[in-house]
Amino acid sequence: MCAHIMLAEDDTKQAELIRQYLERDRHSVVVVTDGRAALDEARGHVPDLLVLDLMLPKVDGLDVCRILRRESDIPVLMLTARSTEDDLLLGLDLGADDYMTKPFSPRELAARVRTLLRRTRAAPAAEPDPRLRVGAVVVDTARHTVTSDGEPVDCTAGEFRLLQALASQPERVFNRAQLLEQLHGFDRYMTERTIDVHVMNLRKKIEPQPRKPVRLVTVYGVGYKMVGGTDTDGMCQ
Repeated sequence: MCAHIMLAEDDTKQAELIRQYLERDRHSVVVVTDGRAALDEARGHVPDLLVLDLMLPKVDGLDVCRILRRESDIPVLMLTARSTEDDLLLGLDLGADDYMTKPFSPRELAARVRTLLRRTRAAPAAEPDPRLRVGAVVVDTARHTVTSDGEPVDCTAGEFRLLQALASQPERVFNRAQLLEQLHGFDRYMTERTIDVHVMNLRKKIEPQPRKPVRLVTVYGVGYKMVGGTDTDGMCQ
């Protein structure tokens, strides 16, 4: 699974080690050392995947992720020396698809890259009907698009996978552990709080009134489910 990967890392020794491991998997790798160069390179030669250090000069990694996520759906694996849950959630909230804290194993990073590439390149043709409809929300797994009330909805890769899981079985209640598995498996860097962040962001995008959800609803003490509701009568929020 050869891919064109951009690595944004200002530590030259770290960047060289990562590059060697990725090239062993036969990927082509371009290295940039600051955030401005990362934005320019991504716009000029769109990579299949971006490995992005959080602490970059000129434009930091969070801003790079925020800007690129508005422009494209490039898979982003974020690297950082910060390890708090707040940092993790902020990175995911901005659109990162995976997150690794330093120090890390280059072999594990290469494995994470392979996993992300498989997910983004998975052929949707195996599904007999790629469109999942739950009320006014349509998740098209073939085109990787979402509409709500007929209007397009911009989703990160993580938000899309979460919505796809919920829409594939309307009315089924998923607990957070089950939904977390849909995102990244039982990854030691992820927590069940990650699910709450994605749900909060999705409600802003698909609900008529995000504070009174009728489509992506909470079942207290259990988890979340998708329903085809249009009003709040009788709904758990």
